[in-house]
Amino acid sequence: MNLGIVCGAFHREKVERMLEFARNEADSKNWEVSEVVWVPGSMEAPLALDRLLQYEDIQGAVVLGIIERGDTDHGLVMGQSVTRAIIDLQIKHNKPIGLGIIGPGAEPEHVGPRLEPHARAAVGAVAAMIE
Repeated sequence: MNLGIVCGAFHREKVERMLEFARNEADSKNWEVSEVVWVPGSMEAPLALDRLLQYEDIQGAVVLGIIERGDTDHGLVMGQSVTRAIIDLQIKHNKPIGLGIIGPGAEPEHVGPRLEPHARAAVGAVAAMIE
């Protein structure tokens, strides 16, 4: 099975760690990560997911990123919009997408402990929907 992964580069160092955990989880399920696409941030993820899911050989996708708490509701609005777009893409393509975005509203001290579980759970969700 082939998995595509979309990564938000805004918090690149942390998302690179998430990508390692996601790859490891995919390996444990005998999945191949055949495509990794980096986008500027979570807001650009839906377009990249839409493009990935058009490939016949991609059975599912994962999106990894972080939306930290800010001084305004921008992150909350963005998180809701991105999540809605991801749900719509699953239905459009009839392929599962694992949501590995930490936040919205994540405080800096909460991000580190969530990198591994969010990445692994996103891959696990795709695997569960395929199997």
